[in-house]
Amino acid sequence: MQDDTLGLNPNQLSAMGVLLNSGDQLIGDLAALEQVRPPSMTRIVHGLEMRGYVARRSDPDDHRRCLVTLTESGRQVLLANRRRRNEWLTVRIAQLDPADRDVLRRAVPVLERLNQG
Repeated sequence: MQDDTLGLNPNQLSAMGVLLNSGDQLIGDLAALEQVRPPSMTRIVHGLEMRGYVARRSDPDDHRRCLVTLTESGRQVLLANRRRRNEWLTVRIAQLDPADRDVLRRAVPVLERLNQG
């Protein structure tokens, strides 16, 4: 579910999520984690940087490279988006009949394994 009011696409939200969960990343590493080519990640980062959601800084170990970091503004936007999505999902699940909710409850471990692999 995408929030069109944010003006962010799923790739941008996903990259921000990686930065929130994994910390600062080199663009190449972020691209690998997101399974896109570095030039694509550069465009994603540029769009986020223009909105003030991420910032680039020199890698302290190698000043030729730059790290991408999630700004406080980006963190707040991402967390608000997650809260909105969670609220939407909570309402939808509550509308299911008990048997369907039980199916979902039993599927959680399988989905968690898929997410890990």
